[in-house]
Amino acid sequence: MSVAKPAKSAAAFNALKRDIMLGVLPAGAALTELELAAHFGCSQGTVREALLQLQEEGLVLRQGHKGTQVSECTEDEAVEMFRVRRQIECNGILRVVQAPSRTLIADLKALFEEMLDAARRDDELELASADRDFHRRIFQDARLPALDPILHRCLVHNHRFKISRSTLPRDLVATAQRHAVIIEAIESRDPARADAALRHHIATIVDLGPSVFPDFVQ
Repeated sequence: MSVAKPAKSAAAFNALKRDIMLGVLPAGAALTELELAAHFGCSQGTVREALLQLQEEGLVLRQGHKGTQVSECTEDEAVEMFRVRRQIECNGILRVVQAPSRTLIADLKALFEEMLDAARRDDELELASADRDFHRRIFQDARLPALDPILHRCLVHNHRFKISRSTLPRDLVATAQRHAVIIEAIESRDPARADAALRHHIATIVDLGPSVFPDFVQ
């Protein structure tokens, strides 16, 4: 579901995004177009395009004469994004269950297999990418397209925050398998079940559930 970009711009975007998500490029790190153009063997215009895409996802801040820096990844911001995400997704899934498209379940099962494959290869970033596509595919059927960019930014920030706070190896296969219950709930066409499954899923992404969502019940 990514926006198509020219090859060199996409390569620069993907490489920079990977380094930011993994913390190789820490918050506050300066990104200069001239240096990046030399590193990637492309024009400054190509680098600028990649940086603008990163800005749209909230991963960098472009501040005129101050240049471009990797954005912060704070707990306060993560908490608010989890709350915004839950509001958007849970309202959306109620609309989805009422009238899912014919291809929704097949698409979700294919993305679920992509997540499992990435997990088995121990590729956390590919797993996170397929995870975002999974949630955005559900929301696509809510037919609220103006909210999709907001949801996408929340998803990216959620994954960056989760990865940055990981101190021990995680069971990536178990992370992928957590999505099966969401598919089953949508297949049931039961709005209450779908809403509960998604609320539980979001509240248990990181160990902030009880403090972020006071109504959360384990």
